[in-house]
Amino acid sequence: MSEPRSAPTVGQVVLGRRLQDLRERAGLRREEAARVLRVAPATVRRMETAEVALKIPYVQLLLGAYGITGDESETFVRLAEDANRPGWWQRYHDILPDWFSMYVSLEGAATLIRSYDPHCLPGLLQTEDYARGVLTSGALSETSPEEIERHVGVRMRRQELLLRADAPRFWAVMDETVLRRTVGGPDLMRAQIDRLLEAAELPHVTLQVIPFETGPHPGTYGPFVLFRFAMPELPDMVYSEYLTGAVYLDARSEVATHLEVMDRMAAQAATAQRTKEILRDLRKEL
Repeated sequence: MSEPRSAPTVGQVVLGRRLQDLRERAGLRREEAARVLRVAPATVRRMETAEVALKIPYVQLLLGAYGITGDESETFVRLAEDANRPGWWQRYHDILPDWFSMYVSLEGAATLIRSYDPHCLPGLLQTEDYARGVLTSGALSETSPEEIERHVGVRMRRQELLLRADAPRFWAVMDETVLRRTVGGPDLMRAQIDRLLEAAELPHVTLQVIPFETGPHPGTYGPFVLFRFAMPELPDMVYSEYLTGAVYLDARSEVATHLEVMDRMAAQAATAQRTKEILRDLRKEL
């Protein structure tokens, strides 16, 4: 059997899809590929869908069966070895649920991240104190203070991607509610608004606030994040979280609906420049 993982890396997802494409181009069914490996067809399916790590001997056998040899085969094997290396977030596997580990992997690989949240500020823009306040208020009784601090550490580490040379474009639309809901008192909120204003000056960051005065909008159903990737094997994806889990959507119709909603909210929201003015005015009120 291939080696199981708590959550796949983006590299495993991409290479799994490439393996499926190579198999189909070779004209082989999963049952035929499984006979090459002397395993059940379900094992081939799980490799192609990134439900398991890419066991290198299996990858090499499959590539040979698909007619992939020489430099192309060696390159694929190197990519598989890299994809199987755990991401930094997997050191927190004891506190991060599998469904969120996948999120961190996607976040780190995306070229565009569009975020909407009617409840809290985006995790990529939270100060440490704000994150701690939000995580503490949402923690269940079995969550220890030590676990809260580790969650805060993960959130702070995630923010490093906005400082990378190849940072993704980050575009967040926020309800005015998230700015009016005080976390930890005026001093903490002033520091948090300062953080938002700093981020808004980054060339790859766009922030928009939907003021109360604009009325209802199509995103009132709940928070979601839209990812776009440079890799052709990865379609646009939508992440939507609920109390005990999350769903990842990549069907074109579902992604298109979320994209339309995001665009309509962006059109209804204050412009990026006006959002900066709103943030400065709110800071003065605190």
